[in-house]
Amino acid sequence: MARIKYYYDTETCKYERIKVSKWDVFINLLGIFSLTLILAVGLLFVYTSYFELPQVSLLKKENRELEAYYEVLKQDVQRMEKVMYALEERDDNIYRVIFEADPIPTSMREGGVGGVDTYKDIIEKEPEREELIINTFKKIDNLKKKMYIQTKSYDDIVQMAANKEDMLASIPSIQPISNKELKRMASGYGLRFHPILKIKRMHAGCDFSAPQGTPIYATGDGKIARAAHYGSSGNMVVIDHGYGYKTKYMHMSSFEVRPGQQVKRGDVIGYVGNTGLSAAPHCHYEVWKDGKHVNPVYYFINDVTEEEFDKLLELASRENQSLGGPLK
Repeated sequence: MARIKYYYDTETCKYERIKVSKWDVFINLLGIFSLTLILAVGLLFVYTSYFELPQVSLLKKENRELEAYYEVLKQDVQRMEKVMYALEERDDNIYRVIFEADPIPTSMREGGVGGVDTYKDIIEKEPEREELIINTFKKIDNLKKKMYIQTKSYDDIVQMAANKEDMLASIPSIQPISNKELKRMASGYGLRFHPILKIKRMHAGCDFSAPQGTPIYATGDGKIARAAHYGSSGNMVVIDHGYGYKTKYMHMSSFEVRPGQQVKRGDVIGYVGNTGLSAAPHCHYEVWKDGKHVNPVYYFINDVTEEEFDKLLELASRENQSLGGPLK
């Protein structure tokens, strides 16, 4: 029950009852509420300053774990980048050099990755770590792209290795007739005196003297492009080896092949003869690369030792006359 308060009125010399208005009651209540609120805020501030709420403590723990996770992820990405760099260096400077292929352009390896929008869903879940997340995932995406490009490069290298094996088998690399004692080289490549025309002219191949009927061998894998009589060349066989290489065998007595036939290095394609513009039985042999004749002696590498090759080179470079050849 509320107390009734009085005051002494000096004019009437009586105790009069104090009348309290509703406004006064409201003001008093408001003051009490304000004071209580201030005290509560103060107590909460003091508490949170010295004591963490369980929810806050849990969130901080999760943040530390996430930061540790991203740090470990960052270190793993850096290690993978180092491995990827080593693979790229080996690819460009060893494998592609071996197979005479151009290195992959840096612009292709370092192509751009997705922008901020790519990682929008992740950022929405972790907005306070936006920069860390974007940098980490950009590196991961870039690494994925590099790995894909490197994988495709290795596929190309495997294909080049297979082609290289075919190419090595196709390049002319032996002498067209058996010449173990190196006594068959009659005339080499260069300006030579023609025995029939009696003038010096370009001798575009090497002449191998041998008895009529001596076997003539394909000097590399390929396809027979021609096998017929061609005027001053006599009976001639042309082999297309691919990779820009062709070989010609002239003055044959007869053929063992036909146009379109596939041959392997060492297959007999015909026999030494004296047909066409020829002064004696021999095989006039030419090597062509990309449409131009080259010195065949530099392609005698598979059936001679280093010392024998030097001797062949000396024999081929001597100033002597050819045994004949085609009119060009």
